[in-house]
Amino acid sequence: MKKVLGIGNALVDALVQVGDDSILEELDLPKGSMQLIHTERYLHIQERLSALRPRRTTGGSACNTILAIANMGGEPGLIGRVGKDEPGDFFAANCREHGISARLLRDDDLPTGVASTLITPDGQRTFGTYLGAAAALDARDIRAEWFDGYDYFYIEGYLVQNHSLIRRVVDLAHEAGLKVCLDLASYNIVQDDREFFGELLRQTEIVFANEQEAAAFTLCADPKQNLDTLAGLCELAVVKVGKHGVWVRRGDEVTHSEARDVPHVVDTTAAGDYFSAGFLFALADGRSLHTCADFGSLLAGHIIEVVGTALSPDVWHKLQQEYQTL
Repeated sequence: MKKVLGIGNALVDALVQVGDDSILEELDLPKGSMQLIHTERYLHIQERLSALRPRRTTGGSACNTILAIANMGGEPGLIGRVGKDEPGDFFAANCREHGISARLLRDDDLPTGVASTLITPDGQRTFGTYLGAAAALDARDIRAEWFDGYDYFYIEGYLVQNHSLIRRVVDLAHEAGLKVCLDLASYNIVQDDREFFGELLRQTEIVFANEQEAAAFTLCADPKQNLDTLAGLCELAVVKVGKHGVWVRRGDEVTHSEARDVPHVVDTTAAGDYFSAGFLFALADGRSLHTCADFGSLLAGHIIEVVGTALSPDVWHKLQQEYQTL
């Protein structure tokens, strides 16, 4: 099986289920968005949420994807930056436990980043993300040898604001013969940096987007048209349309996969990350595009049934068995 290397913001997630949208308005967090916050605002949000007893898991978009691939037995790698603190130790230990080959830089001055994640009753998640040490990941930190032995290089769109870092890792990935995979991350991130996303997509082999992210880039509301636009820039394009499933195009090959029927959505955190994990795991295993999409949808459907970004060992065992029947 081919192997996947990821790069992303190495974060610890603090997850809180809230009763309604009012707290989002109070904290000035647009529903469904990912807002980068500075230290003062981070401390205010943490103080406000402390009484709600947040749950803690490892997080960061690419890190979620890599963790899910590891749980399927994919032996992935990860590049990130954390602080020299207990949350950083927590993150590193989780990587070791799951067999992830992690290139984790440890920052002397900045703490490990934390994503305050508010989950409303409809399962929608809203992030107030304090990047901390993750934001200090620098182009000069990246070593060419880290790409050896991998076939796909997965980038989370939240890193795209660091143009010099992205340009370097893309160059190194291509020099090492890896195919670059990009998840567009969040509609507001795309809106704020459309020009650079356009530059990056022309150097990207595989792109993942939901319909809002795709529309933010193309300025068009039609998912099928956006699929064609993205496929015109990249070798393979994926556009996710929520309960209406997912469209995939590679050249003239187009396929559609239905969304998994989920009676009760608990938390949409990491749904896109898990879709990417399932898709890339199957692609690395040489499966058809339709099977890749089906398995991505299967993983996404399972993660939205639980709070946070982790499934139990029993569920992973079941998913490994189901994969063999696809």
